[in-house]
Amino acid sequence: MTFVRGLTRPRRFTQGVDPDPRFTLANERTFLAWIRTALGLIAAAVGFEAFGPDVSAPVRAIVVVGLLVAAVVTAIGCFVRWGAVEAAMRTGRSLPVPALAPLMSGILVGAAGTLIIALGFR
Repeated sequence: MTFVRGLTRPRRFTQGVDPDPRFTLANERTFLAWIRTALGLIAAAVGFEAFGPDVSAPVRAIVVVGLLVAAVVTAIGCFVRWGAVEAAMRTGRSLPVPALAPLMSGILVGAAGTLIIALGFR
């Protein structure tokens, strides 16, 4: 089955029935929101590297690398979740548990805690 000039649907999206387009589009909007979050994390890492000279170099490196790792995890995780939600909607299964939100919260709390400790001990 083709959908765009000779491209075929991934096999996981040929099973089941097409869901209501509103649900598919809502799933896509959620994916794009997470991508925006990943881009924001990259921007925060670049900004912190450029404008964070008051923090020692090792702490700055930890925060910047942590933010970049969070951006990568977010980008990969949101794509995996988008596909899992789409497949679940097509086959009538329950939606998968959102694992990305608690993971993101933990990473950001860790980055903020590192900064609080670093700035408090200057």
